[in-house]
Amino acid sequence: MEIAPDFFDYFEAAAKLLDTDKSIMAVSSWNDNGQKQFVYDPKALYRSDFFPGLGWMLTKSTWMELSPKWPKFTYWDDWVRLKEVHRDRQFIRPEVCRTYNFGEHGSSMGQFFDQYLKPIKLNDAHIDWNSEDLSYLKEDKFLTKFGKDVASATPVHGSDALLKAHNLDVDVRIQYDNQGDFERIARQFGIFEEWKVPC
Repeated sequence: MEIAPDFFDYFEAAAKLLDTDKSIMAVSSWNDNGQKQFVYDPKALYRSDFFPGLGWMLTKSTWMELSPKWPKFTYWDDWVRLKEVHRDRQFIRPEVCRTYNFGEHGSSMGQFFDQYLKPIKLNDAHIDWNSEDLSYLKEDKFLTKFGKDVASATPVHGSDALLKAHNLDVDVRIQYDNQGDFERIARQFGIFEEWKVPC
């Protein structure tokens, strides 16, 4: 695992938020769809219902809650994603990853490495995280702002969603109706097709 130059500063600043907002379960340095062609803003952070893994922190009290039940099997990240485990708490993740997994072979046996992991962008911009105001990530503020951003984005749907999105110079909201529709759109964009991984 390679870490970005601001990896520790990012976690130091995010720890303050983690300590004060009990609706956050963990802070991650990873974005599952953080490939070079999808990420732009090294300062952008998001709340997510999905646990991204690959370089994360949680509070000692959360660890004390989870550690007695920690699974013996390999895919512990899928276990953390279970609703009965995270109990509707959310996760903070960056738009641009602060970790890069260069290990083609590991516990996932190189599954998806070339397609999804190799093209991940590792942050190379210097961000002074301790001077950044992260209060927008508090639950009430983030939900309001995110809702407004999604509502104001131009809706795009249909079998040619990729073409339509590329031809627009505005924020877009790609709409899908079911799992099959999502998987078709995900293939067009080259992102994870798994239903459990949000875009």
